[in-house]
Amino acid sequence: MAQTATQTAQHAFKEGYLVNDGLLDSGMIGKLKQSYPSEPIEALRARYEREGYLFMKGLLPRSDVLGCREAYFNFLSPSGVLQPNSAPVDGIFDPDNKGVNYPSIGAGPFGKDQINPGSFASLAEKAHTEDFYLEFSRHPALRDFVSNLKGWGDDTKLLPRSLLRNNTPHNNAIGVHYDQSFLRYGEPTSVTAWVPIGDISLQGGGLIYLEGSDTLGRTLEDAFNKKARDGGMTEEERIDAFNKNMMSNGFLELGPIKFLEDNGGGRWLLTEYEAGDVVFHKPHMVRICDT
Repeated sequence: MAQTATQTAQHAFKEGYLVNDGLLDSGMIGKLKQSYPSEPIEALRARYEREGYLFMKGLLPRSDVLGCREAYFNFLSPSGVLQPNSAPVDGIFDPDNKGVNYPSIGAGPFGKDQINPGSFASLAEKAHTEDFYLEFSRHPALRDFVSNLKGWGDDTKLLPRSLLRNNTPHNNAIGVHYDQSFLRYGEPTSVTAWVPIGDISLQGGGLIYLEGSDTLGRTLEDAFNKKARDGGMTEEERIDAFNKNMMSNGFLELGPIKFLEDNGGGRWLLTEYEAGDVVFHKPHMVRICDT
């Protein structure tokens, strides 16, 4: 299994990588750098400031992650999303399903016909308030790591905002975005923890970062704010991630190839993920999900 995954990764880095708007060629991709909990916190802190992210291997107990995964798919199973007779923890999509009936959370607004009692979309939204998810999102290992990384101690607070993303076959992937456009009511000092709830292959929907994009994200956000003020927007309109200057879903662009073309090039950093891994990133880091 590990050898097969490694061969798949090598093929992707050599032959290219499929995204919303085509194939990222080998010159457009790089490898996300790994970090480990055993490293000195000073080294991790310096790397976070320099790179804009930390890809922490094995920070959470694998059993805790898979327990949340199993509970999540058990919760969604009445919608018919899972392949019959498969184990919920495996999260296998029923190939007979139509993608339109199983829209991806976070990829854009739902249609009115997709939200009804018992539908996949309604259950996926409701999952955000279920105990299994709330408890997992408050995992002490996440808070403790951020507290040490930033030196905030007891002042470390969990924002009452999170998104339990999913990606389903036959739908667009999550477009190009950064967090601060959704957090404009506060200072850009937050730390986001992205937690893969299960193992993710290279083409399996994991998060992909634009290398060194913290500065670009800040520049883009400054330009959005200036355009909003010059256009006479109220403060309430300006901080809205879905205002008229943004795409309807808050994205910067749906296609990562076009985003590179419009913003001077660069490389998208990708990797496989294992249950227990966590990525922490700055609020202006530009990123996508690949499927």
